[in-house]
Amino acid sequence: MTTSSQPQAVHSPKILGPEPRIHPEARVSQSSLGAYCDIGAMTSIVESTVGDYTYLVDQCSVIYSTIGKFCSIASHTRINPGNHPMWRATQHHMTYRRVAYGFGEADDAEFFQWRRDAAVAIGNDVWIGHGAIVLPGVSVGDGAVVAAGAVVSKDVEAYTVVGGVPGHPIKERFPRDVAAAMQRIAWWDWDRATLEERFDDIAGDAEAFVSKYG
Repeated sequence: MTTSSQPQAVHSPKILGPEPRIHPEARVSQSSLGAYCDIGAMTSIVESTVGDYTYLVDQCSVIYSTIGKFCSIASHTRINPGNHPMWRATQHHMTYRRVAYGFGEADDAEFFQWRRDAAVAIGNDVWIGHGAIVLPGVSVGDGAVVAAGAVVSKDVEAYTVVGGVPGHPIKERFPRDVAAAMQRIAWWDWDRATLEERFDDIAGDAEAFVSKYG
Protein backbone atom coordinates (compact mmCIF):
# COMPACT_ATOMS: atom_id res chain seq x y z
CA MET A 1 0.00 0.00 0.00
CA THR A 2 1.35 3.41 -1.00
CA THR A 3 0.37 6.62 0.73
CA SER A 4 1.19 10.20 -0.11
CA SER A 5 0.58 13.54 1.51
CA GLN A 6 0.61 15.25 -1.89
CA PRO A 7 -2.74 16.15 -3.50
CA GLN A 8 -3.67 13.73 -6.27
CA ALA A 9 -4.93 14.80 -9.67
CA VAL A 10 -8.55 13.86 -10.32
CA HIS A 11 -7.99 13.48 -14.05
CA SER A 12 -4.94 12.56 -16.07
CA PRO A 13 -3.51 15.49 -18.02
CA LYS A 14 -5.24 16.03 -21.34
CA ILE A 15 -4.27 18.90 -23.60
CA LEU A 16 -6.73 19.76 -26.37
CA GLY A 17 -6.11 22.07 -29.29
CA PRO A 18 -7.27 23.19 -32.73
CA GLU A 19 -7.01 19.64 -34.05
CA PRO A 20 -9.68 17.29 -32.65
CA ARG A 21 -8.49 14.55 -30.32
CA ILE A 22 -9.76 11.14 -31.44
CA HIS A 23 -9.09 8.07 -29.32
CA PRO A 24 -7.30 5.33 -31.29
CA GLU A 25 -10.21 2.98 -30.60
CA ALA A 26 -12.83 5.44 -31.88
CA ARG A 27 -14.22 5.33 -35.42
CA VAL A 28 -14.98 8.53 -37.33
CA SER A 29 -16.26 8.12 -40.88
CA GLN A 30 -17.35 10.76 -43.42
CA SER A 31 -17.70 13.29 -40.62
CA SER A 32 -16.44 16.73 -39.66
CA LEU A 33 -15.05 17.52 -36.20
CA GLY A 34 -14.36 21.01 -34.87
CA ALA A 35 -11.46 22.43 -32.89
CA TYR A 36 -10.89 21.24 -29.32
CA CYS A 37 -13.19 18.24 -29.83
CA ASP A 38 -12.50 15.13 -27.78
CA ILE A 39 -13.80 11.75 -28.99
CA GLY A 40 -13.59 8.88 -26.52
CA ALA A 41 -12.75 5.21 -26.90
CA MET A 42 -15.06 2.94 -28.89
CA THR A 43 -17.20 5.88 -29.98
CA SER A 44 -18.56 5.74 -33.52
CA ILE A 45 -19.42 8.85 -35.54
CA VAL A 46 -20.75 8.38 -39.07
CA GLU A 47 -21.85 11.01 -41.60
CA SER A 48 -22.16 13.67 -38.92
CA THR A 49 -20.85 17.10 -37.94
CA VAL A 50 -19.55 17.87 -34.46
CA GLY A 51 -18.91 21.50 -33.45
CA ASP A 52 -15.95 23.08 -31.66
CA TYR A 53 -15.20 22.08 -28.04
CA THR A 54 -17.77 19.28 -28.01
CA TYR A 55 -16.77 16.02 -26.39
CA LEU A 56 -18.19 12.52 -26.50
CA VAL A 57 -17.09 10.07 -23.84
CA ASP A 58 -16.54 6.37 -24.53
CA GLN A 59 -18.89 4.03 -26.39
CA CYS A 60 -21.17 6.64 -27.93
CA SER A 61 -22.86 6.07 -31.28
CA VAL A 62 -23.74 8.94 -33.63
CA ILE A 63 -24.99 8.76 -37.20
CA TYR A 64 -26.69 11.23 -39.57
CA SER A 65 -26.55 14.04 -37.01
CA THR A 66 -25.43 17.62 -36.53
CA ILE A 67 -24.06 18.42 -33.07
CA GLY A 68 -23.31 22.00 -32.06
CA LYS A 69 -20.45 23.54 -30.12
CA PHE A 70 -19.59 23.03 -26.44
CA CYS A 71 -21.77 19.94 -26.06
CA SER A 72 -21.12 17.44 -23.26
CA ILE A 73 -22.13 13.94 -24.26
CA ALA A 74 -21.74 11.16 -21.72
CA SER A 75 -20.78 7.56 -22.37
CA HIS A 76 -23.09 5.00 -23.96
CA THR A 77 -25.22 7.71 -25.55
CA ARG A 78 -26.97 6.81 -28.82
CA ILE A 79 -27.85 9.59 -31.22
CA ASN A 80 -30.07 8.61 -34.15
CA PRO A 81 -30.35 4.83 -33.87
CA GLY A 82 -31.55 3.29 -37.11
CA ASN A 83 -35.22 2.66 -37.75
CA HIS A 84 -36.27 -0.55 -39.48
CA PRO A 85 -38.71 -0.83 -42.42
CA MET A 86 -41.81 -1.86 -40.51
CA TRP A 87 -43.96 -1.49 -43.64
CA ARG A 88 -42.17 -4.39 -45.36
CA ALA A 89 -43.16 -8.04 -45.03
CA THR A 90 -39.97 -8.42 -43.00
CA GLN A 91 -38.15 -5.63 -41.21
CA HIS A 92 -34.89 -7.61 -41.12
CA HIS A 93 -31.90 -5.71 -42.45
CA MET A 94 -31.23 -8.29 -45.16
CA THR A 95 -33.76 -6.29 -47.22
CA TYR A 96 -31.50 -3.23 -47.29
CA ARG A 97 -28.05 -4.72 -46.55
CA ARG A 98 -28.49 -7.00 -49.53
CA VAL A 99 -24.85 -7.51 -50.46
CA ALA A 100 -23.93 -9.06 -47.11
CA TYR A 101 -26.64 -11.69 -47.49
CA GLY A 102 -26.15 -12.37 -51.16
CA PHE A 103 -29.52 -10.95 -52.20
CA GLY A 104 -28.12 -8.35 -54.58
CA GLU A 105 -25.06 -6.64 -55.96
CA ALA A 106 -25.91 -3.34 -54.23
CA ASP A 107 -27.57 -2.31 -50.99
CA ASP A 108 -30.89 -0.47 -50.89
CA ALA A 109 -29.76 3.14 -51.42
CA GLU A 110 -33.31 4.50 -51.17
CA PHE A 111 -33.72 3.01 -47.69
CA PHE A 112 -30.47 4.52 -46.40
CA GLN A 113 -31.49 7.90 -47.82
CA TRP A 114 -34.73 7.56 -45.84
CA ARG A 115 -32.61 7.20 -42.72
CA ARG A 116 -30.45 10.20 -43.66
CA ASP A 117 -33.56 12.31 -44.15
CA ALA A 118 -34.46 11.71 -40.48
CA ALA A 119 -31.35 13.51 -39.24
CA VAL A 120 -30.91 14.59 -35.62
CA ALA A 121 -29.94 18.18 -34.77
CA ILE A 122 -28.32 18.96 -31.41
CA GLY A 123 -27.82 22.62 -30.51
CA ASN A 124 -24.95 24.29 -28.67
CA ASP A 125 -24.01 23.82 -25.00
CA VAL A 126 -26.22 20.74 -24.71
CA TRP A 127 -25.59 18.16 -21.98
CA ILE A 128 -26.67 14.59 -22.75
CA GLY A 129 -26.44 12.18 -19.83
CA HIS A 130 -25.19 8.61 -19.63
CA GLY A 131 -27.02 6.10 -21.77
CA ALA A 132 -29.52 8.56 -23.24
CA ILE A 133 -31.05 7.90 -26.65
CA VAL A 134 -32.09 10.62 -29.10
CA LEU A 135 -34.35 9.11 -31.73
CA PRO A 136 -34.34 9.88 -35.47
CA GLY A 137 -35.64 13.25 -36.62
CA VAL A 138 -35.42 14.91 -33.19
CA SER A 139 -34.02 18.42 -32.58
CA VAL A 140 -32.55 19.43 -29.22
CA GLY A 141 -32.29 23.17 -28.59
CA ASP A 142 -29.35 25.20 -27.31
CA GLY A 143 -28.52 24.81 -23.64
CA ALA A 144 -30.84 21.86 -23.11
CA VAL A 145 -30.20 18.91 -20.81
CA VAL A 146 -31.14 15.30 -21.58
CA ALA A 147 -31.11 13.25 -18.38
CA ALA A 148 -29.29 9.94 -18.11
CA GLY A 149 -31.25 7.04 -19.54
CA ALA A 150 -33.83 9.23 -21.26
CA VAL A 151 -35.34 8.23 -24.59
CA VAL A 152 -36.07 11.43 -26.50
CA SER A 153 -38.70 11.01 -29.20
CA LYS A 154 -39.87 14.64 -29.52
CA ASP A 155 -38.10 17.96 -30.04
CA VAL A 156 -36.59 19.59 -26.95
CA GLU A 157 -36.84 23.35 -26.49
CA ALA A 158 -33.77 25.43 -25.71
CA TYR A 159 -32.64 25.49 -22.06
CA THR A 160 -35.12 22.77 -21.10
CA VAL A 161 -34.28 19.73 -18.97
CA VAL A 162 -35.93 16.51 -20.16
CA GLY A 163 -35.87 13.00 -18.74
CA GLY A 164 -37.70 9.71 -18.62
CA VAL A 165 -39.06 7.19 -21.11
CA PRO A 166 -40.42 8.67 -23.24
CA GLY A 167 -38.53 11.90 -22.60
CA HIS A 168 -40.64 14.74 -21.20
CA PRO A 169 -39.88 18.23 -19.85
CA ILE A 170 -38.85 18.33 -16.19
CA LYS A 171 -37.94 21.97 -15.74
CA GLU A 172 -36.41 25.00 -17.43
CA ARG A 173 -32.78 25.81 -16.66
CA PHE A 174 -33.33 29.56 -16.55
CA PRO A 175 -36.24 32.00 -16.64
CA ARG A 176 -37.37 32.40 -20.23
CA ASP A 177 -36.06 35.95 -20.58
CA VAL A 178 -32.60 34.77 -19.49
CA ALA A 179 -32.72 31.79 -21.86
CA ALA A 180 -33.75 34.04 -24.75
CA ALA A 181 -30.94 36.46 -23.96
CA MET A 182 -28.42 33.61 -23.90
CA GLN A 183 -29.47 32.63 -27.40
CA ARG A 184 -29.20 36.20 -28.62
CA ILE A 185 -25.71 36.52 -27.15
CA ALA A 186 -24.71 33.17 -28.69
CA TRP A 187 -21.44 33.12 -26.77
CA TRP A 188 -20.57 29.77 -28.38
CA ASP A 189 -19.82 31.65 -31.59
CA TRP A 190 -17.20 33.89 -29.97
CA ASP A 191 -13.67 33.40 -31.21
CA ARG A 192 -10.91 32.01 -28.99
CA ALA A 193 -9.52 35.40 -28.01
CA THR A 194 -12.95 36.59 -26.86
CA LEU A 195 -13.56 33.37 -24.95
CA GLU A 196 -10.28 33.81 -23.11
CA GLU A 197 -11.00 37.46 -22.35
CA ARG A 198 -14.49 36.74 -21.00
CA PHE A 199 -13.83 33.30 -19.54
CA ASP A 200 -14.54 34.22 -15.93
CA ASP A 201 -17.91 35.65 -16.95
CA ILE A 202 -18.84 32.51 -18.90
CA ALA A 203 -17.90 30.38 -15.89
CA GLY A 204 -20.00 32.52 -13.55
CA ASP A 205 -23.66 33.24 -12.82
CA ALA A 206 -25.97 33.16 -15.85
CA GLU A 207 -28.04 36.20 -14.91
CA ALA A 208 -24.93 38.27 -14.26
CA PHE A 209 -23.60 37.14 -17.61
CA VAL A 210 -26.78 38.16 -19.40
CA SER A 211 -26.84 41.48 -17.59
CA LYS A 212 -23.35 42.23 -18.80
CA TYR A 213 -23.54 41.00 -22.40
CA GLY A 214 -27.26 40.94 -23.21
